[in-house]
Amino acid sequence: MIDEGAQAPDFELTDANGNTVRLSDYRGRPVVLYFYPKDDTPGCTKEACDLRDNYGAFRERGAVILGVSPDDQASHAQFRDKLDLPFTLLSDPGHAAIDAYDVWGTLMIDGEPIPAVVRSTFVIDDDGNVARAMYGVSPDGHAEAVLAALS
Repeated sequence: MIDEGAQAPDFELTDANGNTVRLSDYRGRPVVLYFYPKDDTPGCTKEACDLRDNYGAFRERGAVILGVSPDDQASHAQFRDKLDLPFTLLSDPGHAAIDAYDVWGTLMIDGEPIPAVVRSTFVIDDDGNVARAMYGVSPDGHAEAVLAALS
């Protein structure tokens, strides 16, 4: 687990458009880094829409939102376009960031354990430190909890 106050692990991933994104590129701005299991699933859609619907409040605080899952770029582009998401989705099929943030785990689906990303969010301050680490979050009301952590 990542401790609050620790330096956020840097990473380099590809966005839905094929651009390389590094966490360190956002130094000087707060970052909401959220990990989710899979594009276009009910919980992930709910979470993404909640963040989208509150995007103005995140921008008012100067925050950047980055979503990460193991899905590929094409899947991210389709998910982004379908939901009109105004923030960046990053592809992590090799689990570089997923492992660095210790969010790979097991989900129970129909009584069966399935290896997957455990829905988690990290609020990273202007200096690149983890201000808040939220593991195993619920998509319900998640944006509100993240906004409170940015205050």
